[in-house]
Amino acid sequence: MIFEILTIFPGMFSSPLEESIVGKARDRGLVQVRLHNIRDFAEDKHQMTDDRPFGGGEGMVMKPEPIVSALRAITAGGPSAKIVLLTPQGRLFNQEIAREMSRFERLILICGRYEGVDERVAEHFTDDQISVGDYILTGGELAAMVVVDAVARLLPGVLGNEGSAFADSFSQTVLEHPQYTRPQHFEGMSVPEVLLCGNHESVRRWRRGQALLRTSLRRPDLFARLNLTGEDEALLESARRELEKAVSGEREKTATDNCS
Repeated sequence: MIFEILTIFPGMFSSPLEESIVGKARDRGLVQVRLHNIRDFAEDKHQMTDDRPFGGGEGMVMKPEPIVSALRAITAGGPSAKIVLLTPQGRLFNQEIAREMSRFERLILICGRYEGVDERVAEHFTDDQISVGDYILTGGELAAMVVVDAVARLLPGVLGNEGSAFADSFSQTVLEHPQYTRPQHFEGMSVPEVLLCGNHESVRRWRRGQALLRTSLRRPDLFARLNLTGEDEALLESARRELEKAVSGEREKTATDNCS
């Protein structure tokens, strides 16, 4: 898959895209990331990419000419591409959108800056507008990195374990269950016994119950969209009782410690 990124700060991408999963995928030829400096397509000698907004107001707006010129140069003669503007006004990025994007051969990501891009670019030269969250970043570069990482890991061969992407939080609209590794005992805290019993069905049921409980507590918006089976309801209730027991035990321990 090819990611084409339009930005006025290409240097921001050097380290993040050379490390970890994305870096390895690039080394193996599974993913290409091409950086395009929007300034190189500016029409004036000062390579201006922004100007004051018509009608007045604070800040600057990214000019349409350099962005459109860059888009035309990138798309000329190449494979078809989906053009995405990264903006706080776009639809909220999630795992479903990541899967949707992973089906394209090429993605072009436009990194907005300042007060945004000229509306004519957004309205007439993009296929989609994406936001990575309801907060303000200084530009679309970090958002582009998020999109590249989330989409790249869904591509065949990128992850060492193909099942990892499916098992992750949000892949199944529930948060992932708690994870543990060695050592078994750490500073008075132990791994749940069910994970040590060797009974795969018991482990599966415990993990499902914990995932449902965690989703209900941390992301009630996601939980409200679930259609629970009878088994799910039983596992969730069991997980709740386990949590209540743990909290009660901790309270008793604290009370004992305070008396000692």
